[in-house]
Amino acid sequence: MAADANPQHLWRNPDPRPSYDAIVVGGGLHGLATAYYLARNHGLTNVAVLEKGWLGSGNAVRNTTIIRSNYLWEESAGIYEHSLQLWEGLVDELDHDFLFSQRGVLNLAHTLGDVREGVRRANANRLSGIDAEWLTTEEVADFCPIIDTSPGIRYPVLGATLQRRGGIARHDAFVFAISRAVDAYGIDLLQGCEVTGIDVVGGRVTGVQTTRGPIASTTVGLVAAGHSTVLAGLAGFRLPIQSHPLQALVSELLDQVLNCVVMSSAVHVYVSQAHKGELVMGAGIDSYNSYAQRGSFHVIEHQMAAAVELIPLFARAHVLRTWAGIVDVSPDASPILGLTPVDGLTVNCGWGTGGWKATPGSGWCMAHTMATGVPHPLSAPFSLERFETGALIDEHGAAAVAH
Repeated sequence: MAADANPQHLWRNPDPRPSYDAIVVGGGLHGLATAYYLARNHGLTNVAVLEKGWLGSGNAVRNTTIIRSNYLWEESAGIYEHSLQLWEGLVDELDHDFLFSQRGVLNLAHTLGDVREGVRRANANRLSGIDAEWLTTEEVADFCPIIDTSPGIRYPVLGATLQRRGGIARHDAFVFAISRAVDAYGIDLLQGCEVTGIDVVGGRVTGVQTTRGPIASTTVGLVAAGHSTVLAGLAGFRLPIQSHPLQALVSELLDQVLNCVVMSSAVHVYVSQAHKGELVMGAGIDSYNSYAQRGSFHVIEHQMAAAVELIPLFARAHVLRTWAGIVDVSPDASPILGLTPVDGLTVNCGWGTGGWKATPGSGWCMAHTMATGVPHPLSAPFSLERFETGALIDEHGAAAVAH
């Protein structure tokens, strides 16, 4: 990698205040994707990616690997579907098998309200050109036989939406693949380099201060999930988001028993099975604000109970480990991606539970905004100004779990 642990060889430019055409703050999924598309789509390679830890050390490896685009509103459907289409070609493009598996995503309905919301969302998806189906209870049982569809349970399965193109991918393998591609373009990947200040002169960004020295640039993108509010504060403005722990767990290795992704907002659990065999489960965010990558045990208890109720076979599984990522949550459960009050400074945050699946589409749009100074049409609706104009994009219903 281009990153170098020796401070004497940190910069390719010997200038005491090195200068880059663009700086990406955050070496996670969206930061790496942004750098990749800055080079691939816009020819910008004099770029630095600054990461306070190591590449992919944050939420990149603290997610549940699910990829889908079946969101309700046209604005969300547009960017997530673009992202899914990019996912479908990235294994070949990056020349690395990160185990992208389009096994289908089921969103279960347990109440009449769930049914109405699911049918509405499936119809909206089809109108947007996105594959979506409504399954009856019997069709759910045929598609995923291990789900308990008997009528007498506490949360009876009344049907489900199905996106067959949805699925999973291995996040750590993707971090390696995208990092290698970014490095191949000659972009500097600077690990152990925390941003401690943002230089603003006359309302325009001029560079950043870091634990390894100052860096000059008039184009800076903030792409650091869970710490966006801290970075925005360094630049003198506030973001309308909160940071919460989002917990998940994996089981011991099991034989392959689950052939798709199963999600249920009513009982607050979603589960898939990784290629190695472990069950991967997630739930809703913890209700309190925190920057700690741990969570309250009662959330884990509830999600395990919900999973066992939906799929009784899982009662025989054992928990191997749990973790928590720190997610930014906006008031309308939709991201903030675009310009800020500081010229030359863009921000990408607020994805909540949608960050992993949005990775390539987010990076594509963020790179366009940084390179041109104009929001990409797919990300324009997610501007910071919508909280002043009232043009919100309320995706709580399609977020799959409590946001």
